[in-house]
Amino acid sequence: MKKLIALFAVSAMASTSAMAAIALSGTASVSYDDNGSLPSGTSYDADLSVVGTAGTTTVTIGMDVNGANAAITGAAMATTIGPVTVAADMFDEASKATTQVGGGQRFEGSAADDTGVTISVDAPIGDATVAVDDSGVLTVSGTWSGITMSSSTGDLTTVAGSIAGMDVSVTNDGGATTWSLGTTVSGVALTLASSQAISATFGLAGNTMVVSSVPAVAANATGTAGASTGIGVNGYGTFPTASAASYSTVAISRSLTSGATLAATYSTKDDSLTLKASVAF
Repeated sequence: MKKLIALFAVSAMASTSAMAAIALSGTASVSYDDNGSLPSGTSYDADLSVVGTAGTTTVTIGMDVNGANAAITGAAMATTIGPVTVAADMFDEASKATTQVGGGQRFEGSAADDTGVTISVDAPIGDATVAVDDSGVLTVSGTWSGITMSSSTGDLTTVAGSIAGMDVSVTNDGGATTWSLGTTVSGVALTLASSQAISATFGLAGNTMVVSSVPAVAANATGTAGASTGIGVNGYGTFPTASAASYSTVAISRSLTSGATLAATYSTKDDSLTLKASVAF
């Protein structure tokens, strides 16, 4: 009997140890949209994230669990071996969706494999980190005097930091430069981007109100083909852009003591009002 009790205790400890290395989180929401002059509709969304940790190795798996069939949305592993960090993206999105980009649309369709491995070395070269992915693109990044910089042989350079109370971010991708500025004035958080997108966040008696202006986007019928593997220099490339008119949104949200968040968003794009209840855990 003592042996059985001891065996049960060891088994319980092993199970507890295994569970302690797994973190589960997620979000869920339900939205009602009157869709302006079109018929109203209700939509649902629920996502789970599972993070398993063993020593310095972490595995992260994302799942979209709403709808008829659950689907994996991401799978990644990262581990550290001394000064070397290895990160592997093991999920092939095979994306064929049209997404909103700065108020416009961009087609991201490709049958290429977008999995990949990146190896980073915390090298003693002025606190910089050197990384190389499995396509041979070399990236050097680091933070100096509060300014974070990154530059790669894939012709991508980013600079970000706080200057005179403003959060500044600048990106140069293949010769095209974009930037954004963020600051707080009299309790109002303002953000301005090179695309002329503007947002302002207010705190109003327990509520948060965000006013956004999304600029118009001109049509661009041309695109640049990326690497056939979908990784490396150019990646999937750039894609044709559909024209889109400018519009504004006003969103008011409130956190409840129940742990849920209620939000109402009005958009001039289609004169619609969306009501959303969500929770994160």
